[in-house]
Amino acid sequence: MYLLISIILSTLLGFILLMMGGPIVGGIIAFGIVVGCIFRGLYLLSDIQKRISTIAPKEDKVQKAFKEYIEEKKAIE
Repeated sequence: MYLLISIILSTLLGFILLMMGGPIVGGIIAFGIVVGCIFRGLYLLSDIQKRISTIAPKEDKVQKAFKEYIEEKKAIE
């Protein structure tokens, strides 16, 4: 459903951009399909990145140093 909306909006954008030079209908439709798929792909990549970052957040330097310190303490004892 969202892909179809992206394609339609991209087709409208292509029509507006090509209106000045006598646009060809097939070119506008092809432009809409390609750009709509690209927009949808970028949206899905963004969604995947958000979901993965909540599952496995990046460790910052302080957390990493603290873990190393704890491991060294355990190794000494």
